[in-house]
Amino acid sequence: MTDSSPETPDIEQVLAEEETASLACVLSFNANDPSGAGGLSCDAVAMASVGAHCMPICTGTYVRDTTSITDFYPLDDEAVNDQARAMAEDVPVQVIKVGFVGTPEALSVIAELSDDYDGVPLVAYMPNLSWWEEDKIDAYLDAFRELLLPQTSVLVGHHSTLRRWLLPDWSGERNPGPRDIAKAAAELGVPYTLVTGLPLPEQHIDNVLASPETVLGHEKFERIEAVFAGAGDTLTAALAALLATGMDLPEATSEALHYLDRCLDEGFRPGMGQVIPDRLFWALPEDEETDDEEGPEVHPGADYFEVPFNETKH
Repeated sequence: MTDSSPETPDIEQVLAEEETASLACVLSFNANDPSGAGGLSCDAVAMASVGAHCMPICTGTYVRDTTSITDFYPLDDEAVNDQARAMAEDVPVQVIKVGFVGTPEALSVIAELSDDYDGVPLVAYMPNLSWWEEDKIDAYLDAFRELLLPQTSVLVGHHSTLRRWLLPDWSGERNPGPRDIAKAAAELGVPYTLVTGLPLPEQHIDNVLASPETVLGHEKFERIEAVFAGAGDTLTAALAALLATGMDLPEATSEALHYLDRCLDEGFRPGMGQVIPDRLFWALPEDEETDDEEGPEVHPGADYFEVPFNETKH
């Protein structure tokens, strides 16, 4: 008689198949953003859109609308640490992504975890913090410089933000270029820097991936006055996710910038403030996508990736 009962599956084979089929995973430290412009919701959607799984670690929450950020409520360092350790000990992490985490204590937690997982690339984004109190900005930037930059593989930020932070005493006759900023970052331990929002002639801006020695790649866009929220987080999330899938850095940077460009092309204004990138532009039915002939194109403006200056202090 033939035994028709199903064969018992080999456990090791099943686990191997599951591992092969699983998405690349990114451990993302960021704040909750109630507007949905940036923060953890941005990270999750952008990473999923380019083929990776986001493991969001909440560091606190902004108080904001689509116009501006007015405050930040941090989680304590133990809460941040416990979230991250639980996931990192359960799921293999391909890349660590760091957005705004709010306190030096949270930065210390991330630096310690990154040191424990040596070899996992860390992609860090430095946003414009002009909405915040000056003493908190100084403490955050000092801690970031001392604790996290030595662990950072790729630093992402707007040209003006990185220049003010990394080259505060610049006295040259010309503005510092991407390699100047990359050199300053490298002196603090960062091998690669993605500098965005560089002004070019004829109403264009450039975005440059550089090391101290060379420019590894760049993408330019037409400059039209428009104010976006969440563009920097979108770019950094996409870059981290693409690196996690196995792309090399120049290719991942190019793909992330092109992804962001499409997100901005399909950007929308849900409230009375800034335009939010549509990170799910690819899911729109073809007849609902923006038709260039029927309306103005939306492209990065002068404040590409920047939050407009807000004098309100809390």
